[in-house]
Amino acid sequence: MTRTRRTFTPEFKLQIVRLFENGKPKSEIVREYDLTPSSLDKWVKNHQATGSFNHLDNLSDEEREMRMLRKENQQLKMENDILKQAALIMGRK
Repeated sequence: MTRTRRTFTPEFKLQIVRLFENGKPKSEIVREYDLTPSSLDKWVKNHQATGSFNHLDNLSDEEREMRMLRKENQQLKMENDILKQAALIMGRK
């Protein structure tokens, strides 16, 4: 049986992290709120690292640089294609 993907609000995640930080056992939280242990671990780690649950806020410097370079590469490829098409059009005239 597979689980359906659920979404949780940042307020709910913060409440769960606070319960864990105040000493409530991880297994109890997971069972009571029907969470996966990996989700709870990720929420705690993200909250301790940046105070945010947003994926983009929790990227490492290398991941941010990689995203920026991929975006720049895509832009340059698009500009190159436009210039190739323009050269073909000008060559016909």
